[in-house]
Amino acid sequence: MPVPLDDALTDLRALLLDPALTRAVAAGRRRGQRPSVVRAELRPVTLKSGARLQISTSDGNRPYTRNVAPGPEADEAVDALLAEPFGNWHVETTDATVQLRVTKSGEAQVHRATASRPAAADGHDREKEYLLDPGDPIFAEIGGSAAKRRQVDAFLRALAATLPEELTGTLRVVDLGCGNAYLTFAAYRYLTRRGVDVELVGVDVREDQRQRNTAIAERLGWTDRVRFVAGTILGAEVDPAPDLVLALHACDTATDEALARAVRWRARWVLAAPCCHHDLAAQLRARPAPAPYELLTRQGILRERFADVLTDALRAGLLRSHGYRAEVVEFVDSRHTPRNLLIRARRATAAAGTDEPHADYRALVTQWQVTPRLETLLGDGA
Repeated sequence: MPVPLDDALTDLRALLLDPALTRAVAAGRRRGQRPSVVRAELRPVTLKSGARLQISTSDGNRPYTRNVAPGPEADEAVDALLAEPFGNWHVETTDATVQLRVTKSGEAQVHRATASRPAAADGHDREKEYLLDPGDPIFAEIGGSAAKRRQVDAFLRALAATLPEELTGTLRVVDLGCGNAYLTFAAYRYLTRRGVDVELVGVDVREDQRQRNTAIAERLGWTDRVRFVAGTILGAEVDPAPDLVLALHACDTATDEALARAVRWRARWVLAAPCCHHDLAAQLRARPAPAPYELLTRQGILRERFADVLTDALRAGLLRSHGYRAEVVEFVDSRHTPRNLLIRARRATAAAGTDEPHADYRALVTQWQVTPRLETLLGDGA
């Protein structure tokens, strides 16, 4: 139930100045307003000079950290942050977790839960550490179920393993077929927390998704760096060309369309999590399997599963032919989703692919008499 914002902020002030505080994060923005910083984090620290309240803020490009003493100095610093038009606050104390969200009408929605975080132990019961804190205010916007947190963390770990440790300049990212964009938003949050300067574009064919995702970006205060466009994967205008292309659970040949655009853009990195694989499955149904592989395709369920494997193997082979180091890895544990493979590719330093992957690819498609959609889109019979 909404409560007056001033009353909610007064209660929040008491928590921020309480010795029981363990961590607090402010982010997002209120409707029609913009804070002077995009994010603020508070946590108690102990220095040689004594207890201090550490306040870290970011303008979206670089962080700034200061340590203030308890008393008037801390009071003044907390009051200044509470005066900023942040849209979300997440506060953790030893006793409770409090989430405050400012509504469009300027009131406060407050959720309070008793702290249930177990004490750290030396054994194996230690709480899982996520790359993006489950208490991050972003989960108030994209949803924070346990299953979603697991998938977000699995994706971010794959992203971290793909990109180099140090990134200089602006990283341009496009998410093709972004849907409700929860992984898009998670990627932006994670990369900016690493100190990366990110410009991100999400593409989806549905205009209502564009409007929804844009509204979330506005509430988070990210519209200067995150934007969404409505259009097809092949036809959407993205300028300048991206460094990193994402295509997460794009259905059937939409994954091929995303990979084709990545190759045309000469993107440095590609992460694609394929969804259904109908194209090659239909081609396998239409003709007999080459000997001695009839048993692979005689049964429908085996044929469908083999089509999945063949499709992604050929996609990886085509990427290698076009100068990428491509691998197919597990995206998230199969207990959570059967569609758990990720095609991860890095553009090699050489200008073009070698003859060996080209020959391997051509031998495989010739033997099975199939024409992958990605080959047609690239238009060169690679």
